[in-house]
Amino acid sequence: MHPEITDAATEHRYEAHVDGELAGVLEYIVKRGRIALVHTEVATTHRGGGIAAQLAGFALAEARRRGLRVIPICRYVQRYLERHPEDLDIVAGATTR
Repeated sequence: MHPEITDAATEHRYEAHVDGELAGVLEYIVKRGRIALVHTEVATTHRGGGIAAQLAGFALAEARRRGLRVIPICRYVQRYLERHPEDLDIVAGATTR
């Protein structure tokens, strides 16, 4: 599944759309050069299709592009980072091996 992911900045969230339907969101807060990734939610009809992973990957790529440090509050994003340690270099307070 290849959703279209956009930054809905006025809503403070990244949105994933599939066939024009809102399939998932990742809410965030940006302050002082940091982005807190707060909560990821995927619609029941789209679960299991990799939407959450694509949202997390998009959010991390955007943080890197914008030069923001990441605060992974969302448990899903925390688990994503365990599987993708290459992104730990932009996580605030993370130590890389």
